[in-house]
Amino acid sequence: MTITTPDDFAQRWRQPPNFPLDVAFDYTFLPAVDILDHVRRDKEVRFTILGDDDWQVRMDRTAAFRTAPIEEIVTWTFRLVHFDLSRIYDAVLHGFQEEVMIPWRTHLSVRGFTWQRLAPILFLSTEGAASTYHNDNSHGLVWQVHGVKTFHSYLDPGEYLSADEAIMGETTGEDPPEHDEADRHSVTMQPGDQLWSHALTPHWVTTESPLAMSVTLSHGGLSHQGRFSDRELALRAYWDKNPAEAWTHDLRNVRY
Repeated sequence: MTITTPDDFAQRWRQPPNFPLDVAFDYTFLPAVDILDHVRRDKEVRFTILGDDDWQVRMDRTAAFRTAPIEEIVTWTFRLVHFDLSRIYDAVLHGFQEEVMIPWRTHLSVRGFTWQRLAPILFLSTEGAASTYHNDNSHGLVWQVHGVKTFHSYLDPGEYLSADEAIMGETTGEDPPEHDEADRHSVTMQPGDQLWSHALTPHWVTTESPLAMSVTLSHGGLSHQGRFSDRELALRAYWDKNPAEAWTHDLRNVRY
């Protein structure tokens, strides 16, 4: 069931599984290929060349990624992430802060939500690419903008990864572990679709179209009327016992 009302969201956000939602942002993105052509040149972008080509081909493509013709780049298998979108607001995301981030922060705030960090992350990939298998210490509002991706997790993530194991980063790998497909929770996302991804839940994302772009609004330390989500309570307890690690464990996953 797609979450469409604030009350429904306030009831569902604390516990997995992930769920679709519908937030009406009044924002129009530039074409994905134009955004790709700009962000691939930014020194803060992270990308990985994938595919079945031999090692040397991947190394050559990695070296040429920022400068090769964009028509050639989009034929390669790759995944790309950019964590600091304020660097590209003026160039290719003009108005994003005013038309997306401020209204969403206001929407949450007036309904009793607080947070420690709320920032957008950009993802671009081509057909056949997959993210790593990982978990995040933050909740994500995943917004599919262009193309098609499938967001994979589990109906009951605790059966495959406890919150304590997630805190220690025991998920990270190129591929998910062996699992019963009946336990999988996979949501195929078309342009305009949105999904709530819970903090500390293992997941991976596959690209099903020639080029796909999504934006995730990442919420760190999210709480509602002073209550954190169930799995994040384990993270808070860990930080209480290990205060020196409180911020190092909130770093972004470097192996996307």
